Amino acid sequence: MRQSTRNKALKAGAAEQIGGNDMDRLDWKIIAALEEDGRASFADLGERVGLSKSPCWSRVRNLEKLGVIDGYSASLDPFALGLEVQSFVEVRINLDAHLEFEAAVLAHPAVVECHTTAGDSDYMLKVYARSVHHLDELLRHDLSKLPGVHRLASVVCLKSIKRQGPLAEWAQTSAQLTR
Repeated sequence: MRQSTRNKALKAGAAEQIGGNDMDRLDWKIIAALEEDGRASFADLGERVGLSKSPCWSRVRNLEKLGVIDGYSASLDPFALGLEVQSFVEVRINLDAHLEFEAAVLAHPAVVECHTTAGDSDYMLKVYARSVHHLDELLRHDLSKLPGVHRLASVVCLKSIKRQGPLAEWAQTSAQLTR
């Protein structure tokens, strides 16, 4: 489809395939609205996107089945919970220990995120601690003892500027840019 024809079709509400899912402009509006307020009722959500309650409910359920919406949760403030030190920890492990390390990280409550990486490290962890002393104890006596850990390097975050930005708008925009 030529670019101008495709853009007209999208503006008219035609479906756009993203990650194997056909999403139209209403689906994009729904996920953007849910990112802003995941507790909105279907009636309120429908009003925001221009649908009645039942069709809105059906679309949300479909987006859940497709995996576009993978859950709902409360956003907690780590500082209000006494976790005042945020750190990113680069981890290099022994080549034969990936499965054991990943299982240990999944079970470790201090690790709130874990990502495989390319570069000098194998993994990037995000951890919270109550203090710098607590972080030091966590690194020396806990995380360094996880299976296969060869080296840890930590970076302490002084201030979070943006914690979790919305994905819907960026995913829609980037999909249009790459076509």
